Amino acid sequence: MEEGKDPATGEGGRGPRERRERIKSRVVDEGFVRIERLADELGVTPMTIRRDLDYLQGKGWLRKVRGGATAQPSTAFHGDIRHRTQSMASAKSALARAALGLVKPGQSLIVDDSTTALALAGLLSQRAPLTIITNFVPVIQVLAGSPGIELISLGGAYYPAYDAFLGIRTIDAANTLRADTLFASTTAITRGHCYHQSQETVGVKRALMEACDRKILLVDHTKFQRRGLYQLAPVTAFDLVIVDAGISASELDTLQASGVEVLVVDTG
Repeated sequence: MEEGKDPATGEGGRGPRERRERIKSRVVDEGFVRIERLADELGVTPMTIRRDLDYLQGKGWLRKVRGGATAQPSTAFHGDIRHRTQSMASAKSALARAALGLVKPGQSLIVDDSTTALALAGLLSQRAPLTIITNFVPVIQVLAGSPGIELISLGGAYYPAYDAFLGIRTIDAANTLRADTLFASTTAITRGHCYHQSQETVGVKRALMEACDRKILLVDHTKFQRRGLYQLAPVTAFDLVIVDAGISASELDTLQASGVEVLVVDTG
């Protein structure tokens, strides 16, 4: 094998690990990148790039589409965490402020692995003392060392693309705990049910729901326009749904007709 060639393909350019890291970064930064462009820049064939995209898609880092790859979410792809954090940021902030008003010092809370609940996590130190349970690494990073916050991390298998702990060990850990309130979000709401793109996420969220006395769902209005693959639970399984004022009148009527309590917040 000649020096500088990829041992997996016999082609020139960087090794597969470095090449895939560059592909992942490009897709996340630009949102969409074409296969031919990646092949030219990385000095490999389009077939090699397709194999790299298959690998990265299998790990949850991106979504392979016709002619290239994207970091945007779909029915079968949850979306890169950076895109999820930036998406609907003002709505998430409004939802977080409304949720904070429901938190009382001394409570134990579960914060799930959603970027909507992450917005709330950044405010929780205002209600200390609190016990916070989470499987989401960004929440751990936000609250670690905060005065008055007892932080409990749910371990398990770490999923880099989700930046969270998921799987059977996380479920087992959740089953040993009991909290006052769960703050969670969902990828999509379709026909009165919450959906997600991965079975691992659904399994853990169901365990988190079982571990709480009160369950609060935080969703921006775009969740009603999306589709998911795996059903989590009916919206009526939550005690309260907090949604931004962008929700349509028909969607709001449907929610309220189901009997669930709804709090609509202004993003202004």
